[in-house]
Amino acid sequence: MTAVRICPALIGGSVALKNRIKHVASKDAGEIILYALSTCQWCSKTRQLLNSLKIQYDYINVNLLNNADEREADEIFKYLKLDMNFPVIAVNDKNIIIGYQEEKIKKLSK
Repeated sequence: MTAVRICPALIGGSVALKNRIKHVASKDAGEIILYALSTCQWCSKTRQLLNSLKIQYDYINVNLLNNADEREADEIFKYLKLDMNFPVIAVNDKNIIIGYQEEKIKKLSK
């Protein structure tokens, strides 16, 4: 079983938020976290693309968080200087892909 990999700078110290993250095991392309909404079609397309590229990633559906965890997710977005636009992919604690950007996502598999 593969351990869940979490970008610590982006998650902070919250054990509760770490427990909300789901892991998709596949080819390691770095530490990748997808922040998504369960109802967002572009978020679903992003997950489908990551899966088709066989890229390992962690994801969290921000709209399914409880109030305390949602506040922490909001703090992460403030830290990243982002609006609450989805999907957001954080790569190796430093690169951010905002929105469904197929070409940028495909580059993750190289």
